[in-house]
Amino acid sequence: MSRLRVLIIDDDVKVCEYLQELLTPDGCEVVAINDPSAGLEKLKAQETFHILILDLKMPGITGLELLEKIRKVDKDIAAIILTAYPSLESATDAINLDVSAYMQKPFSGEDMRETIARVARKKGIVVRREDELHITIGQRIREERRKKQLTLKQMHKRAGLSVSLLSQIERAESSASVSSLFKIANALDVRISELFGDF
Repeated sequence: MSRLRVLIIDDDVKVCEYLQELLTPDGCEVVAINDPSAGLEKLKAQETFHILILDLKMPGITGLELLEKIRKVDKDIAAIILTAYPSLESATDAINLDVSAYMQKPFSGEDMRETIARVARKKGIVVRREDELHITIGQRIREERRKKQLTLKQMHKRAGLSVSLLSQIERAESSASVSSLFKIANALDVRISELFGDF
């Protein structure tokens, strides 16, 4: 299981401390930096980080300007932008710079944890054992569905679940309830335990 490395660049020391205290117990290795140029230098030094949490408004440089420079050094790092001042313009610029999430301050700890987990899953990084389970279930459902040559639309009719939910479960973007798993297993004509792989 990968240990998620998170780099936080925010001029607000309290935000850095809060995020460090929030994410470290979840098994993340967190490096917090208050100086934007020092954050850029850390990435230029070829240190590997999976996720970058970046404040939008910092003295001397905006988070998006800094991200533009970071993208020249590391195109793959997943970026989460934090802002107390959301605007359509900054959201559009963030999309153009391939930002994974755009979060408004203040945010709850649970929102941040969910965002980190979602971004990590999209990047293919498994953070928690629970995420591994979701990925396994999704893969097993997809394998069984393809083996039986069923489309998502056909599964929708058989299981009575929306195509969107079925797709999210297969991609491990949504956790399935026991009831949903039961319906899916019946639709695939397999035992529910077969969907859990080696878990």
